[in-house]
Amino acid sequence: MKVAVTRPVAEEALSLLRSRGEIVVGPDEPPIPTASEVSRMISDADILYTLPANPVTGDAIRGAKRLRMIATMGTGYDNIDVGAARERSIPVTYAPGILDETTADGAFALLLATARRLGEAERFLRAGKYRGWTPFMFTGQDVHHATLGVVGMGRIGRALARRSKGFSMTILYHDARRNEDAERELAATFVPSLDDLLARSDFVSLHVPLVPETRHLIDAGRLRRMKRTAILINTSRGPVVDEMALAQALAEGVIAGAGLDVYEHEPTVEPTLLERENAVLLPHIASASERTRTRMAVRAAENILAFLDGKPLLDPVP
Repeated sequence: MKVAVTRPVAEEALSLLRSRGEIVVGPDEPPIPTASEVSRMISDADILYTLPANPVTGDAIRGAKRLRMIATMGTGYDNIDVGAARERSIPVTYAPGILDETTADGAFALLLATARRLGEAERFLRAGKYRGWTPFMFTGQDVHHATLGVVGMGRIGRALARRSKGFSMTILYHDARRNEDAERELAATFVPSLDDLLARSDFVSLHVPLVPETRHLIDAGRLRRMKRTAILINTSRGPVVDEMALAQALAEGVIAGAGLDVYEHEPTVEPTLLERENAVLLPHIASASERTRTRMAVRAAENILAFLDGKPLLDPVP
C-alpha cells in the first residue's frame, strides 16, 4: 500500500501511517506542487494525502488507477475535483472544525492590525523614520463599539463574532440561512441583504466557502456599497474577492483598508495590491499555530486509518 503525501506534514501524522505501507512525501521547498506534479505523485498511489493548496484535478484522479481514497488536512476541499472522485467511488475526507478558533484569532488579529495601521507603523519605525510622537501619526479606525459585518456565520464566523464581543462591537451577519443559535449567544442581527450589510458595517469579515456563487462575491460594485471608512477582512478563500477591483478601491479611497490572508491566484498576489500601504497582507497563516496545524495533519491521517480499517470515515466530504 502506497500513500502519497504532497508536502511534508507533522511527524505525528506520518508516524501513524508508516506501519501501513510505503509513505512517499513531496518536496518541502516552494513552489507548491502543480496539478501535473500531483498527478505524477499519485499515478501509482493507493491513498492521496493532500494539502489545501495542492490541486487534485479530475484528470489526475482518473489517471491514478490504484487510487482508493483522498484525504486533505484542510477545512476546505475546493482544490479537489470531488465530482471526479465520486465517479470512481473514491471517498474524500477533510478536517473541519479543528482550525476554527485559531483562524478566528488570526482574522481578528488581521482586523486589529489593519484598523490601527500596525504594518505601516512598524515599517516606518524599522526604516528609521520615527522622530517622536505627534497627534496625527498613523491614526486609524477604532475597533471598540464599531459594527462588525460577518459574511458567513458558520463555525469560524461565529468564533470571530464571539471575540468581537470583548470589544463591545455590534454584530451583523449575512448568510444563506439564519443562525438563530448565534443570534441568541451573540445578540447578532441577521441581515438578509448582503448589500445592506456592507452599507451598515465598519468592518466586514468574510467566512464563506469557495463555490461558484461566492466567486468574486466582493466585486467593484459591492466595494462601492461599503463605507469609505470601512475595512474588509478575508481569511476564507482568495477568489471570493475580486483582487484587482479591491486594489483599485484601496487606491481611490473607496474603502479605508483591507486585511488579507488569502489570494485569488496564490501564491501570486495582484501587483497593484502589493503597492497599497492601506492593505495588510499575510501569507495564508490565519490557522498557523503549531498545535492547530499538527492536529489538522493528524486528523487527515486518522481518516486514512479509518478507511484502511474498514471503519466509518471521521470526516467524509458531504
